Amino acid sequence: MVKQNNVSRIHDAYIEQYQAQMKRRQKRKKRLVRRLALFAVVVMITMTGLTTYHLDQRAKLKDMEQEYTELSNQLTTLKQEEEQLTEEIELLNDEEYLLQIAKTNYFFTEKGEIIFKLPEEEPSY
Repeated sequence: MVKQNNVSRIHDAYIEQYQAQMKRRQKRKKRLVRRLALFAVVVMITMTGLTTYHLDQRAKLKDMEQEYTELSNQLTTLKQEEEQLTEEIELLNDEEYLLQIAKTNYFFTEKGEIIFKLPEEEPSY
């Protein structure tokens, strides 16, 4: 059973003014909620974009740091190789060093020298 409302409304100017004020408040409240929801959506989209950008930049930075360490290691090895090659160039400019290499590797002899080739291994007896 449904209860019937036996109370009638008074159509007074004050009551109509009060009801209009309440309707305006409800509309303002509704607009405020809509604006806040829209603002929240905009903030979420912005934060998502910034977070994605930040993570992408961190990944790029990590890759660049790794590449930097690899290249710096390569640079140190190349500098060491350069030092060795310059030392070798200086030695190859020395005539005595060249004669020593020619004697040991290519059996070069001067007049009156005899070369004896000795076995590199010890005898097994």
